[in-house]
Amino acid sequence: MIDIGLIRNDPELVRENIRKKFQDKKLPLVDEAIDLDAKKRALQNEGDALRASRNALSKQIGQLMREKKTAEAEEVKAQVSANAERLSQIEKEEEGLGARLKKVMMSIPNIISAETPIGRSDAENVERQRFLEPRVPEFEIPYHLEILERLGGADIDSARRTSGQGFYYLTGDCARLHSAVLAYARDFMIGKGFTYCIPPFMIRSNVVSGVMSFEEMEGMMYKIEGEDLYLIGTSEHSMIGRFMDTTLDAEKLPLTLTSYSPCFRKEKGAHGIEERGIYRIHQFEKQEMIVICRPEESCAWYEKMWQYTVELFVSMEIPVRTLECCSGDLADLKYRSVDVEAWSPRQKKYFEVGSCSNLTDAQARRLGIRYKTDKGSAYAHTLNNTVVAPPRMLIAFLENHLRADGSVGIPEVLRPYMGGLAEIRAK
Repeated sequence: MIDIGLIRNDPELVRENIRKKFQDKKLPLVDEAIDLDAKKRALQNEGDALRASRNALSKQIGQLMREKKTAEAEEVKAQVSANAERLSQIEKEEEGLGARLKKVMMSIPNIISAETPIGRSDAENVERQRFLEPRVPEFEIPYHLEILERLGGADIDSARRTSGQGFYYLTGDCARLHSAVLAYARDFMIGKGFTYCIPPFMIRSNVVSGVMSFEEMEGMMYKIEGEDLYLIGTSEHSMIGRFMDTTLDAEKLPLTLTSYSPCFRKEKGAHGIEERGIYRIHQFEKQEMIVICRPEESCAWYEKMWQYTVELFVSMEIPVRTLECCSGDLADLKYRSVDVEAWSPRQKKYFEVGSCSNLTDAQARRLGIRYKTDKGSAYAHTLNNTVVAPPRMLIAFLENHLRADGSVGIPEVLRPYMGGLAEIRAK
């Protein structure tokens, strides 16, 4: 949610930002916000005048009663009563206008970065940098489910019977590898100075509407029937929600946190063969990083955060690249975002394994996350980034470390988390 002052002072900037995101249907929201804001402020001014008048008239009544001017005092009392009735009406109207204005403001996208390329979809994202040389071995690399099954590591058919499409069982050394990567990612981030957290895996609706746009919520979240609770789609949701309606000590900023959680997503729509298996699923686990900082620090933290993910993948000997997300690919709360993509030797192309985003103060405004300043308080900036999400990472790992004999090599950094295993062999 952007500052209403920006819409008052530079509405054309806001309109141009909407056009850059190819959301022209939202252009009328700018005029609607201006109109609602003007009406709300007019009511506020009228209410303030009535409150000031009430105080003055109350003193006048006391003076008239002391002077035994009862009739005149009754007339003033009648005026106070009329003012009180109008004030009550104003407060109700003001509350209604405030709710309508907030809903409109929450639908207007955040201002995007000057570095963000203009484009309609992820097809127009711009490659920034590559890390490690991608390789294609001389032998054929099977589909990732086939690799897992040969290693005795996955059971999709049983998961379909117990849970439906989009679920899986991981078993044996592959399940151990999955957990090893998460444990390594946890320790990697702790080594970068981040505090490790395990958050709640369910959150209330006011947190959901604070951390994401309405469109994202509808397309992602699972609601618990009969309760005001949703399953989280990423630990960012409950991690940021932890600080809602709080004013943080500026001396303790930045807050640098890394969190583990299972994640639950609807993942609607049909997908190709490469996105079946364990690529696009309803339940997975993830290590996330969250930063809450002063506005002047957020751009520097944004660069650090995606670089940490790249460093992690490179340490596991997986080639990756970064893509600058274009305007049409940015969710409404995002100022800037970069995707980290891993190399797929099977497909001979890169695929997304993580995303880093700077939301400036848009998320903090929705949730009321502030920090103390010399002049009172200001909204903090929030950032989030995927450290690693093993299902997709596991695909990249298996393809990049598969050997001609069907075994999978384990890089040295992961061996302590695998009980010293140097490879996984077919069962």
